[in-house]
Amino acid sequence: MTTDYNTKYGNDLCLTDRHTQEFGYDNSQRVVAVANQKGGVGKTTTAINLATALTAVGRRVLIVDADAQGNASTGLGIAPSDRRQTTYDLLSGVDAIPMATAIPGLEIIPATVDLSGAEIELIDAEHRERRLKSALDRIATGYDLILIDCPPALGLVTLNALVAADEVLVPLQCEFFALEGLSLLLNTVERVRDTYNSELKVSGIVLTMFDKRNRLSREVVADVRDVMGDTVYDTVIPRNVRVSEAPSYGKPVMLHAFQSSGAQAYVHLAGEMLRRERDERPATETMKGAA
Repeated sequence: MTTDYNTKYGNDLCLTDRHTQEFGYDNSQRVVAVANQKGGVGKTTTAINLATALTAVGRRVLIVDADAQGNASTGLGIAPSDRRQTTYDLLSGVDAIPMATAIPGLEIIPATVDLSGAEIELIDAEHRERRLKSALDRIATGYDLILIDCPPALGLVTLNALVAADEVLVPLQCEFFALEGLSLLLNTVERVRDTYNSELKVSGIVLTMFDKRNRLSREVVADVRDVMGDTVYDTVIPRNVRVSEAPSYGKPVMLHAFQSSGAQAYVHLAGEMLRRERDERPATETMKGAA
């Protein structure tokens, strides 16, 4: 299964063999919070499909489901009854062992509704904003990338994710209030950077649910690119029925309907992320990785 999977999806990513050598590895673990305080913008879909695409080129990825709705867990086929060690445990000071998924190289720390109680329970906890970071430092070793799927709120759970992260990836729906919501998140990131995590940065904004037939969608894309510049990924995720229905099958859209426009968009987004990773690395490291 692993060979077939890597051959099929790695080839479609155009990143096997020579290309993976070109991108190389810097042997450092990236922790990325996938965040937006607004719900329904494609956070979970982006997290699980990026993870799926990146495993196809040999990356080891861990998803931390930090949303009490548990949509990332469901979208990867993890039944509620199987979610015995969860993100709630990590925030409570109990180590959780990551679970394997059906996708080679992709593991998850799932979530259950218990996580909804963490916001209240953490209020008086010691080092409450660093619980997740401390836990991941202990248990999350050997991964190239950790993706934290944040809840649609800017509470203590999201704060924990931002303190634990090196960078923030922002899925942004192509709708009227997109920039207003983005401004609120950017202000939060700045406060976290000033107080808890000086290295935190917004590494990318990915526009989602784009409808090329809709004038407003096109205007939002233009406005966001004008304001945020190169932070915005070139790849735009279209509104696509296959993307919407994939979670009901317990699969990322890349495995549910690989030839769909939504799946192909995530393939391109993964490739663009890898190119950015390569281009941001110091020249000496890039040469070392290609040697």
